[in-house]
Amino acid sequence: MDIHESNQPTVDQPETVILPYEADKEYTVEPLGELEKKPVYDFSKRLFDVVVSLFFMILLAIPMLVIAALVWCTSKGPALYCQERLGLNGKPFNVIKFRTMVYDAEKSGARWSQGDEDTRITKVGSLLRKTRLDELPQLWCIFFGTMSFVGPRPERKVFYDQFENYIHGFRQRLMVMPGLTGWAQINGGYNLRPEEKIVYDVEYIKTRSLWLDIKIMFKTIAIVFNHEGAK
Repeated sequence: MDIHESNQPTVDQPETVILPYEADKEYTVEPLGELEKKPVYDFSKRLFDVVVSLFFMILLAIPMLVIAALVWCTSKGPALYCQERLGLNGKPFNVIKFRTMVYDAEKSGARWSQGDEDTRITKVGSLLRKTRLDELPQLWCIFFGTMSFVGPRPERKVFYDQFENYIHGFRQRLMVMPGLTGWAQINGGYNLRPEEKIVYDVEYIKTRSLWLDIKIMFKTIAIVFNHEGAK
């Protein structure tokens, strides 16, 4: 594996962060060093992101309006949910989704999602998550260049700070642009703990290529239809 355990005690969790498990070990992630420059890959990837995201924003404009109306009519609060995440090189940006949880889901502080067992998810939100339709507004993020179709899923600063306490090197995910889907998502997604996800993220960053991106996107489409790992 590319991640190593140690028996050293971990730093106490901040009271504002709620995780569904105990972080009772420390991990050291394989150091990536300076990334190999891939200008042809980077240009092709960005061109694909702009063209395809624009195409789908136009194609899905009416279905997205219908989804927004459904969310707004069935639960209190706005249809869209904006939240600050960390992007390339740690730069903050707002990720946009259709709201799938109750309006005051984090009134007790930042809380890691527990997937299907999470009682904060609304009935409509559960359907949107299983079909991944809640992610559609992120097409705007992809078009404007704060996200890509493929890359490590973006996380909030509070979780980066928390995970780095016991997963040393977790912030290496920020060396590439975050994605709508990623290598970790098709290999377990929400079923993986952060120390497991980072192994896949590091593997993706090291071996990133157009072929790997295409493979991830096709596998993501298959997951959407069979609902595996969609939470």
